[in-house]
Amino acid sequence: MRLERGRRASLALTLNFVAFAFALSAVTTSYWCEGTRKVAKPFCTGPPVKVKQWFCIRFNSSNINDSRLVQYIFETGEEKFLLRKFHTGIFFSCEQAADMNGFDCRDFSEIAPEHERGVLWLCIVAETLYLTLLFMGGALMTLEQCPCFSIMNKLKLSAFAALCTALSGLCGMVAHMMFTTIFQLAVAMGPEDWRPKTWDYSWSYILAWGSFGTCMGSAVTALNRYTKTIIEFKYKRRNIEKSLMIKQKMLDLPEPMWDMYLTAVPADAEAPLELPANGHKPPTGTTYVVEMDDVPEQQGEAYC
Repeated sequence: MRLERGRRASLALTLNFVAFAFALSAVTTSYWCEGTRKVAKPFCTGPPVKVKQWFCIRFNSSNINDSRLVQYIFETGEEKFLLRKFHTGIFFSCEQAADMNGFDCRDFSEIAPEHERGVLWLCIVAETLYLTLLFMGGALMTLEQCPCFSIMNKLKLSAFAALCTALSGLCGMVAHMMFTTIFQLAVAMGPEDWRPKTWDYSWSYILAWGSFGTCMGSAVTALNRYTKTIIEFKYKRRNIEKSLMIKQKMLDLPEPMWDMYLTAVPADAEAPLELPANGHKPPTGTTYVVEMDDVPEQQGEAYC
């Protein structure tokens, strides 16, 4: 039973550490959502090159300042537009650069609608509480593994660890839902130079909800271990109380029952005493002399 409790404690601690690692990775990355933006290709700058630059538009002549020349382009229709990839997190939103090499990032609070930025700050506060409470729950579970604490102190630590972990899971769920709301509002009412053409949730968002799932699993495991230990203690205490009550009743026997213990061996017999069995009285007419100190207490209880 002690081994089983140890395994449950190790399982709860492992789930807590996994949840904390997932949550920290999700919050510090900017891949909650990703997609593409449809933008017009910019005009190419610099000297002409032999290889066609597909990410910009070049005129037929490099001398664009000469008004006597007729300038025209070869791109038509969808060829004049470019699909740039972007990815967004709680703190930053990054988009491919104009030359399609690298990403240019800016603060996500600048993209969120101005009248909805309070929801974004609440999301950040909830994520901070989520990480803090999750870390506190893991620290309490780690202290619980220390052999220097008594059983009752370990139970108290287990209860507080389960409470902190459960509260952190609730804060994480609220934070994730708030980010989903603020991102959808930014897609609908954000700045024109940011609104995406297509988008979907990315791996950071999956990590965030995976962290929430493992966090609640850790809380349930810790709480289950605490409640099971309490039930076991109550069951053992009830059994001990029942056994003590039975012994107390046996010690409070009436006087006629104590007379059966005042039996002794025959005065004129040297043979050892044949004690009565199954509660039968000794044969009448026989005198017994035995001191009570020589009769064990357990043997006397058996005669009852």
